[in-house]
Amino acid sequence: MYSEMVPIALVQTSCQHDPVENLVKACNKIREAATQGARIICLQELFMTRYFCQMEDYESFNYAESIPGPSTLVMQELARELEIVLVVSLFEARARGLYHNTAVVIDADGSYLGKYRKMHIPDDPGFYEKFYFTPGDLGYKVFKTRYATIGVLICWDQWYPEAARLTALKGAEILFYPTAIGWSASERSAEVRRSQQEAWKTIQLSHAVANGVFVASVNRVGTEGELEFWGNSFVCDPFGQIIQEAAHQDETILLAECDRSRIAFYRSHWPFLRDRRIETYGDLQKRYLD
Repeated sequence: MYSEMVPIALVQTSCQHDPVENLVKACNKIREAATQGARIICLQELFMTRYFCQMEDYESFNYAESIPGPSTLVMQELARELEIVLVVSLFEARARGLYHNTAVVIDADGSYLGKYRKMHIPDDPGFYEKFYFTPGDLGYKVFKTRYATIGVLICWDQWYPEAARLTALKGAEILFYPTAIGWSASERSAEVRRSQQEAWKTIQLSHAVANGVFVASVNRVGTEGELEFWGNSFVCDPFGQIIQEAAHQDETILLAECDRSRIAFYRSHWPFLRDRRIETYGDLQKRYLD
């Protein structure tokens, strides 16, 4: 039987060039978070490497690995030892020449619960992910862990209300968003930086409100090439109120208590799911309504 109170942690760090160094660092941070009481711990997007998608480079495919694979096994042992649930973002080598941006979910007994493959793949200056990643084909997923039923979406997915809605409708109580997003290092306007960051936060807070779920978004920090990652990892409740929030520049372990009883409270007082007119939404399957 789940406890209604679920302590979670988001690990916000910078990344170095050596994947082994990043893996060791992540494992140490996970241990620290578990010592502080976290039961579900989520790492940032592609935590094993620096954000290589800033350019199209064939050598970067060498970072990819099978799932389950070496890093998954390391995390399974850690989850089993500490009795924690882990959400781990990896570069998946599915087959020769076929790759995904994938999140693995591991339960508190070390069992591999499955994976989610990023559905929405950006292709913008500094974020050339279509060169590397095939869009996900597993659909929107939920995972019934020891401590809560969770959903995982990845970075660019966070801009799409449909993704959050479908994951919530499948029973997710907490939506985790492993993320790698930042400003162009050449962008010096404080107003532009603020507005970009606020838009990123606002869209995710709206997912919490519209669906009556907790949202936990974890970003990296530090400057890599032409990107300055803005951190600002946060956890909000089902009414979009921020519970805990990290600074934009600091490495940190962000801890938050998610009281799952608040989901029923907010959904009964603001019954958005009850009042949906599902029979009117068929046109959402069209690209645009001319």
